[in-house]
Amino acid sequence: MRKDSSPASVPGKLFLCFETKPLVATLLALTLVMVIWNLQPYYENLISTTSRCSAASAASTTIATGNASILPFTSPSSSSISEKKVSTPKASSKSNADPNKRLFSAYGKAASLFVLMGAYRGGPRTFAVVGLASKPLHVYGRPWYKCEWVSSNGTASLRAKAFKMLPDWGYGRVYTVVVVNCTFPENPNLDNAGGMLVLRAYYGESPRKFEKFTVLEEQPGSYDESKYRPPYQYEYLYCGSSLYGNLSAARIREWMAYHAWFFGPKSHFVFHDAGGVSPAVRAALAPWVRAGWATIQDIRGQAEFDGYYYNQFLVVNDCLHRYRHSANWTFYFDVDEYIYLPDGRTLESVLEEFSDYTQFTIEQNPMSSMLCLNDSSRNYSREWGFEKLQFRDSRTRIRRDRKYAIQAKNAYSTGVHMSENVIGKTLHKTETKIRYYHYHNSISINGEPCRELLPLSAKNNVTWFDKLPYVYDDNMTKVADTVKQFERNAIGSIQVFQ
Repeated sequence: MRKDSSPASVPGKLFLCFETKPLVATLLALTLVMVIWNLQPYYENLISTTSRCSAASAASTTIATGNASILPFTSPSSSSISEKKVSTPKASSKSNADPNKRLFSAYGKAASLFVLMGAYRGGPRTFAVVGLASKPLHVYGRPWYKCEWVSSNGTASLRAKAFKMLPDWGYGRVYTVVVVNCTFPENPNLDNAGGMLVLRAYYGESPRKFEKFTVLEEQPGSYDESKYRPPYQYEYLYCGSSLYGNLSAARIREWMAYHAWFFGPKSHFVFHDAGGVSPAVRAALAPWVRAGWATIQDIRGQAEFDGYYYNQFLVVNDCLHRYRHSANWTFYFDVDEYIYLPDGRTLESVLEEFSDYTQFTIEQNPMSSMLCLNDSSRNYSREWGFEKLQFRDSRTRIRRDRKYAIQAKNAYSTGVHMSENVIGKTLHKTETKIRYYHYHNSISINGEPCRELLPLSAKNNVTWFDKLPYVYDDNMTKVADTVKQFERNAIGSIQVFQ
C-alpha cells in the first residue's frame, strides 16, 4: 500500500509564503511614500529659488522707455505650484528665550508699493507718472515720492520733490490710483542729450525705506518742444473707459460711425480692452483703426490688480497724460452714450463759446433700451439701435450722472465724471448747448433691443413703463441715414457678425 505524506504540510508552506510577500511589499511602499513626503519641501525650495532667480534676472533687463504704457501681468494659468511660493519668513537670529516675547513672521505681500502703467512728459519742466498703489498704505500711512533726472551726458542729476494725487475719489479697492507730478525748476533735458526719469517711492515718512526705479527714458535728440504747444495733431480726442463683458459688435459699430461723423476728420478715438473687445467687436472697429481714426490698447493685464471697475480711473488718467498735447479738447463718456447738439448748433461754435473754461460737464437724456413703436411699416432688424430706440425718461429735478470734456493741457489728473485737479474754471450749465443720449445697458444686448412694442399713439402721450414716464424723442432717428452714408464714404460697407 502506498504511503502518502502529510496533506497539511504543503498548503501550510504555501499559506505562509503568500501571507509574507504582501506584508513586505506594503512595508516597502510605506517606506517609499515617507521618503518622498520628507523630500518634497527641499524639492519645492530648490525649484522656487531657481524660479525667483530666473524671474529676477529677466526683470533686471526690463526698463520703461519712452512714453510706452507698462502694466506687468503674469498669467495665473502658467504658474506652477512651486512658483506661487514667493517668499519665506525671516528667521530670528536669536532663539526666543523669553516665552512672553511674541515673534511675528511675515509671508508674501498683499499689495505692491507701486504698479507703473505709464510715465509721460507734460511739458518742458513737468512729467506725470501714472500707476496704482496699495490703498491701505495711502489711507493709513504717509507714502511720498521723489523724482530724479539722470542725464545721459554724465552731468549731475537733477532732483525734484513730487506732488501726488489720488483721483479715484476713494473708490479704490486693494489698489488706489496714484498720479505723481514731477516738476523740475528747469527743463532737465535742455541740451537734448537724453536721460532717464527715476522715481523714488517711499513706504512711509522715513526717508530710509524706499524703492527706486526708472519710469521713463528719453533718447538723445528726441525732445521736441513744439509738441507741447498748439497747433495739436487733433481737434478732438476720445478717451474711453475700460471695455469689459460681452459687448454687442453691432452697437459698437453704430457708436463709432456716429461719433466719427459727429467729431469729424480731425478727431481720434482711444479704446481700452479690458476683456470686452471680442473678435466680433475688433472686426467692427478694424476698418477705423486701419483708416487712422481709432486705437485699441490691450489693458487686460490690469485684472491682476484689484482696483475699481476694471481700473477705469487708472485708464482715464493714463489716457489724459498719454495724449495730453494731442488735441484741443478731450472727451470722456461711454460707448452707450451719444453726444448731441440741440437746435442745429455746431460743435465748433459751442466749444468756441466754452473756450475760457478748462472743462465743462454734459447733461444726459436717459433713453429706454427696450421700448420701440409697434410700426409695421418699419423693418427693425435693419435699423440701428439709436435709430429705433425712441423713448426718453421724462423725469426732471433728479440728479443724473454727467460726462465731460476737458482741455487736457490744463489738467493734472482726472476722473470718470469730471476732474478735480485742473487749472481754470469748470462750467456745468450747458444743457441748452450740448447733451448726450444715454441708452443704458444697450451695449450688452446682443439680440434685438426692441423687446417692448408700444402703440403708435405713444408718440403723442406719456407712456408709463416699469413705473417710469417716457415720452417720444426722435432726434437721433433723424440723423441715422446721414451717419450710415458717412460710414460708407469713410470706410466702405462692412458686415458685422455677433
